[in-house]
Amino acid sequence: MPQDAINDVPAITGPLADIVQRGGHIFQDNIPMDLTPSVLGLTFILASLIFLLRKGHGSKGEDGRERNAGFWQFILPKDIYTHISARVDIGLYVIIRISHAFWGVALLALVGVWSENLVIGGLQSIFGDSPALTVNYGWMLLYSLVSLLFYDFVFFLTHYTMHKVPALWVMHKIHHSAEVLTPMTRYREHFIAGPIWVAGQALSLGFAAGIFAYLFNGNITEATIMNISFFLLLFGFTGSFRHYHVAMHYPKWLCQWLHSPAMHHVHHSYLEQHWDKNFAVITSIWDRLFGTLYVPEKDEYTPWGIGPETQGEYRTFWGNFTGPFRDWWGMIRGTE
Repeated sequence: MPQDAINDVPAITGPLADIVQRGGHIFQDNIPMDLTPSVLGLTFILASLIFLLRKGHGSKGEDGRERNAGFWQFILPKDIYTHISARVDIGLYVIIRISHAFWGVALLALVGVWSENLVIGGLQSIFGDSPALTVNYGWMLLYSLVSLLFYDFVFFLTHYTMHKVPALWVMHKIHHSAEVLTPMTRYREHFIAGPIWVAGQALSLGFAAGIFAYLFNGNITEATIMNISFFLLLFGFTGSFRHYHVAMHYPKWLCQWLHSPAMHHVHHSYLEQHWDKNFAVITSIWDRLFGTLYVPEKDEYTPWGIGPETQGEYRTFWGNFTGPFRDWWGMIRGTE
């Protein structure tokens, strides 16, 4: 297309750019979606149903073993929620949320809007004006699904790299040093690792937004349920229950397509047969394609943490906060 024709193509404002212009509220929320009362309430309801259906089975203790339990021990076991690991989760969460206020919206604007505009501009240069398709709920659902798949793929690649590259593993190891799982464990990350995850999220969502912004001339939004983004609702619930001590299983055929919370229990296990399994966050598609899928048996033993050899170095808030710096210094000196 001639350059003057390209310049005449009207600018399209994509969904992410619109969010940033209105304040980037998705990244500024004080409480993440999966820790809101509504999602935690849904987690409580589903855990209660599992308790009733399995007659007290399905809840794991601090050792990662399934045990028969009374109702409150099943839902809120004392050994889990008073464990030093659960207390460290809170401290690391506070640091992440404080630092997030400084770089969350910035990354959304820089990486997300950049990728969105890059895709819009690329499609305009190739195909010209937007076809300006008519928006309906079916298209909105498709936009939500494509966003989810793009996010899941970038998450898989980022997560896989975090495990395989030693300099990145020393950061992600903080997440895996959790010896028990609670909904707060999802945010057990080193503050240096946070921007990596958010940049990946912004890149993937920006790419999907750019495609649909072009097709619908910027008028597309994601499908919502009770005014909550379909994507955010699914991701929020998944994040909450994946880091929960109750083993929620799906039928094995469904596990070939979607990650059950019990499959993420495996990912946190330090047993050798569980190493480097189940990297994606929502679907099983990418793990199946790349040979990292592991579907556990019902109530499979999954001791959490990084193993007894080095766990003691990561049992306190300070040990986790300084861990990557210790390991990087060791790599520089050649002792790691």
